[in-house]
Amino acid sequence: MKIGVPKEIKNHEYRVGMTPAAVREVVARGHEVWVEAHAGDGIGMDDAVYAAAGAHIAATASEVFERAELIVKVKEPQAIERARLRPHHTLFTYLHLAPDPEQTRDLLKSGATCIAYETVTSALGGLPLLAPMSEVAGRMAIQAGATALEKSHGGLGLLLSGVPGVEPGKVVILGGGVVGSNAATIATGMGAQVVVIDRSVDTLRRLSAQFGGRVQTVYSTQHAIEQHLRDADLVIGGVLIPGAAAPKLITRDMLGLMRRGSVIVDVAIDQGGCCETSRPTTHADPVYVVDGVVHYCVANMPGGVPRTSTFALNNVTLPFILQLADLGTNAALRADPHLLGGLNVAHGKVTNAGVAEALGLPCVDPHVLFAQMPVAA
Repeated sequence: MKIGVPKEIKNHEYRVGMTPAAVREVVARGHEVWVEAHAGDGIGMDDAVYAAAGAHIAATASEVFERAELIVKVKEPQAIERARLRPHHTLFTYLHLAPDPEQTRDLLKSGATCIAYETVTSALGGLPLLAPMSEVAGRMAIQAGATALEKSHGGLGLLLSGVPGVEPGKVVILGGGVVGSNAATIATGMGAQVVVIDRSVDTLRRLSAQFGGRVQTVYSTQHAIEQHLRDADLVIGGVLIPGAAAPKLITRDMLGLMRRGSVIVDVAIDQGGCCETSRPTTHADPVYVVDGVVHYCVANMPGGVPRTSTFALNNVTLPFILQLADLGTNAALRADPHLLGGLNVAHGKVTNAGVAEALGLPCVDPHVLFAQMPVAA
């Protein structure tokens, strides 16, 4: 199979879909890999390193799309990239379609088969291709929030750790999953007061066992969220409903409960955000203020640490890339129900129920769709 790795073009996105080590593994199986020139510069891997791993270096993104059957990326395709997709393409990347009707329309129009990292499942019921970036984002959320709390960035002028004689800041984490538990790890390590709010008692039990008395666990109700917002210095939004839009746990009115200069880091912004006043921002301009509350809503947070993020991502995507390349897309999807769980769009139809519900579109059962397709495609 011919695999294409274009250079990421989203604002301040420096990650790359495949590392040289991943390229070498794929080439050793008899496949071709076309990498756009300078695609790996952001992680310190130049074209010569990719060429030594067996990649062909393409001068332009257009050449990558023209030559490849499987397109491996990191972030959702931008408009110019979506225009290059054709029905014979398989796109393997993060998509986050639920809050993005424009992208969804373009992917449907392209006829391409689009597999989203964030909805690929595992035998244990997790989301293995989302987990490493959630780990990075959860840890970065505390760093980002601590910076936003500095007065020069519009915050309270508060040090999360406090100092002897001065109490530490209070961090409220909405969601105790991968993002939330990693955020709690960094926040407790800094010495902050940490509260995790979640609606799963089993999750709260796990966090209580993991952190002991260093983290207060609270069952999620609107009342509980409102009570803890009142004295929160930093709020981390880490809720997730796979494939679907994030629930709005913080309304505009609830901002009035919070202190001026407090900070919300909405890690759920890729899925529309869990705060009503959240809107996507970039690493170039990460924060804005609503009703005195600083909002940090960067939609590609792990892109700020692209080297760590790229290697962590490739560790989990490579086995699936090999499946797709070795078997072909249709056969790979038939053979692996967990990879099939990642299918969001195919042949002009939405195949993920959460995406379809969020956007008010019809959903086709992927099992039915692919039963009608030739195995070799």
